[in-house]
Amino acid sequence: MNVATVNAGADHPTGLHRIRTAHAWLDVAVVVAVLVTTNLIAHFTTVWASVATVPIAAVVLVGLTRRRGLGWAELGLSPRHWRKGTLYAVASVALVLAVVAVGIALPVTRQFFMADRYATISGALVASMIVIPLQTVIPEELAFRGVLHGTLSRVSGARGVFAAGSLLFGLWHIASSLGLTSGNQGLSAVLGGGLVGQALGIAGAVAATAFAGFVFTWLRRRSGSLLAPIALHWSLNGVGALAAALVWHTSLA
Repeated sequence: MNVATVNAGADHPTGLHRIRTAHAWLDVAVVVAVLVTTNLIAHFTTVWASVATVPIAAVVLVGLTRRRGLGWAELGLSPRHWRKGTLYAVASVALVLAVVAVGIALPVTRQFFMADRYATISGALVASMIVIPLQTVIPEELAFRGVLHGTLSRVSGARGVFAAGSLLFGLWHIASSLGLTSGNQGLSAVLGGGLVGQALGIAGAVAATAFAGFVFTWLRRRSGSLLAPIALHWSLNGVGALAAALVWHTSLA
């Protein structure tokens, strides 16, 4: 065996590692590009696109990354983590229920639950049990804490996954928060309804959802399952919708 053969054998693992790393970064770039495109289509095109785009994109992303070699455990979908995920899910929902109950009981915070779109109990029920889980919570968790989390974990450590995942989740909510203050009496009273109030509302929404993304990511890593972040995500949105309807109903009674 000559020296050239030995050197070639020593260099091969390094070259292979670089190729795999480049492919992993490409996967991250594709996932982010799909998320950006999905967000723009969902919020700035047609009504039907706003309903179907995010769920379809989430399924497509799962399929693409599975073909790229991402395992079920990397996506947070492995059955062996269901039990632990369920325990964290139940605890998360119980905590949110307690916090929301206190929030609607206190006059100083009750006004922040008065979102116009949940002014009726029937509308809030449909939103909480059908629209929010199928159109928002499950697709977003599949996309962010499943696919994005899994692809980021292949190129970065925990800090990078937490930072990038949380920031991108916050930025994801810019478009959906454009009319936040105008549709919420409590927020418009505090922040104002003009351009400045709208900007403050968007900034607050991005910060709040980035923090929520951080917590969702922690639950995902802690439990190894998407069940926990899905449960917390739903309880924040779904229970919030029901609480809004309750506050509107009692204020008009």
